[in-house]
Amino acid sequence: MINVLSCIALVLATLAAGLLAGLFYSFSVSVMPGLARSEDRTFVQTMQQINIAIINPLFFFSFMGTPVLVGLAAVLHLGSDRRPVLVPLLLAFVAALGTLIITMALNVPLNNALDRAGHDLDRISDLAGVRKRFEGPWVRWNHIRTVTSTAALAFMAWALVEYGQL
Repeated sequence: MINVLSCIALVLATLAAGLLAGLFYSFSVSVMPGLARSEDRTFVQTMQQINIAIINPLFFFSFMGTPVLVGLAAVLHLGSDRRPVLVPLLLAFVAALGTLIITMALNVPLNNALDRAGHDLDRISDLAGVRKRFEGPWVRWNHIRTVTSTAALAFMAWALVEYGQL
């Protein structure tokens, strides 16, 4: 039974890691470069709406689920004959945790500051300033979490390879 659960945990953790890496990668290579070409009003309004829309169960499956599922997979492999899987799982866990920390400590506060600027954009006196304080730092940290989440996915792929060779 443990082998079945450990395999399911590996697959679900890999799926969650892939979804999260894909999300952050999409922002890095298309969403933010596209928005960079927009006017301040469009940029601020779009990011405010994205920040509202992203709070949903599907996002939380990948965002919170990745470190939880990777950790579960690691625990299920402790004391088993599948110990070679532990190294990539531990590396995936560290990378996934890094993604979570970056998001919560850096991107979310920037999202909250953008929200506090107000949703009635006609009342924001310095729309360009609001954008400038948000865009550069947010994009920079998103690129970093793209790397960390992609690393988590790569380590999960390694774990699956190790699992399949045993």
